[in-house]
Amino acid sequence: MNYLDLTLSEIHEALVNKQVTPLELTKEAIKRAKENKDNAFEMIIEEDAIKKAEELSKHEVPKDNYFYCIPYVAKNNLSTKGYETNASSNILNGYVPLFDATVIEALNKAGAILIGKSTLDELAMGGTGTSGHLGTTYNPYDPKHLHLIGGSSCGSAVAVAASIVPFALGSDTGDSVRKPASHSGLVGLKPTWGLISRFGLFPFAPSLDHVGFFTRSVKDSAIALNLLAFHDDNDSTSSFKPKVDYLKNLSSDIKGKKLAVIAEIFNSIEDEQVKSSFLKLIEKLKNDGAIVEYINFDNKLLNAIYPTYMVISCAESTSNNANLDGIKFGPYLGGKTYQEVIYNARTNGFSPLIKRRFVLGSYSLMRENQQELFLRAQKARRLIVNKCNEIFEKFDAIILPASPTPAPLEKGSNEKVRNDYLAADNRLAIGNFGGFPSITLPMGFEDGLPFGVNITCKPFNEVGMFNIASNVEKNTGFAGLSYQNYLEKEGK
Repeated sequence: MNYLDLTLSEIHEALVNKQVTPLELTKEAIKRAKENKDNAFEMIIEEDAIKKAEELSKHEVPKDNYFYCIPYVAKNNLSTKGYETNASSNILNGYVPLFDATVIEALNKAGAILIGKSTLDELAMGGTGTSGHLGTTYNPYDPKHLHLIGGSSCGSAVAVAASIVPFALGSDTGDSVRKPASHSGLVGLKPTWGLISRFGLFPFAPSLDHVGFFTRSVKDSAIALNLLAFHDDNDSTSSFKPKVDYLKNLSSDIKGKKLAVIAEIFNSIEDEQVKSSFLKLIEKLKNDGAIVEYINFDNKLLNAIYPTYMVISCAESTSNNANLDGIKFGPYLGGKTYQEVIYNARTNGFSPLIKRRFVLGSYSLMRENQQELFLRAQKARRLIVNKCNEIFEKFDAIILPASPTPAPLEKGSNEKVRNDYLAADNRLAIGNFGGFPSITLPMGFEDGLPFGVNITCKPFNEVGMFNIASNVEKNTGFAGLSYQNYLEKEGK
């Protein structure tokens, strides 16, 4: 057994009991990061990580500080002082921030050790983990590199699933933490909008953006939210809600909890293994006292999720990234006029995916198109959120498979705008539309690939969400899951 194969809380206990030292743990994490073949890292921070581990080794590990001496990874769209942060885009190559994101600062103050910056879909746009400037990031459950892990927080998901670190930061604008978590057998959390500060997160679509993270257990997720949920004056959208001890309130008792399954989404799933695993889980939840009902959701609204997300996110990203012009930020490639300077920088700095999204965003924001596209999308978003709020008046949570299938094959995957997306493919964006807390955790396996279940609750009901998730975890038996643990369990 290696300590990095354990959960965060188990590693903390081993550190407290001096079964392993911070230096040993950090060196092993760096070794595993270097050996990983899934294209998970933009950079590995070796020298500074070892120095910090050496310094921390001089002190006793506090029993009440779970993150002390814990190695972690951050998605490379979170600002890190002194370390290149390029959001996996050529246009930001060489950009080194002068400050840390608030979440990075909080982790560093807690004594956590940053060992690397992870790959992502370029500028966090995309859902496959294929559009970053270093190429495709692969699923550690498939050593043959045929299957994707999903994006945009692909590298962070690999880092936790491959037992490199027990915790990694990501960001979630449509499903970018929760979908990769489903494909990699992890617990992926997107909290209520405003609960975790976004100061230092490169903006994609601020009305949808959330800082989220990956762990290997619900308990670890509660521990992480205890640390990272607080008001931040640097973020004007940061919540003033009083702090809650999510770990202290953690329970698996769901007797009397009312759970809603959206029938139209569940019925659209064609994968029999996913559907069968979900139905078996629902029966177990009922046996533990949960009340589960299948409800209806207007198909017109479900079909509007993807176009609504695309229009709003592309419009906001077009505006937010207007400073990537080769003048304020980005490479200066010359030109006789400022228009030529911008054209040269963006032509060479952006991938085709980003260019398509910026074109769509600009088109949606044109004066003659705003009423038909941007404002119409905002109205659709409001109708979808209103419907969810109606559900949360009667139910404690919405529960559904996180993804209609296990991890997809790289072959045939693309990021082009299509009109055939199923509601089950993109319904996680509902959590971003309404800022609802949403968590994905492992539910089952198909041909050696994991798939997950998702729980979404009303805003600031993280306590209720964790308790339902804890019961799900008890019934699936997948607490502490990683690729290495899965191999040992299967005798491979």
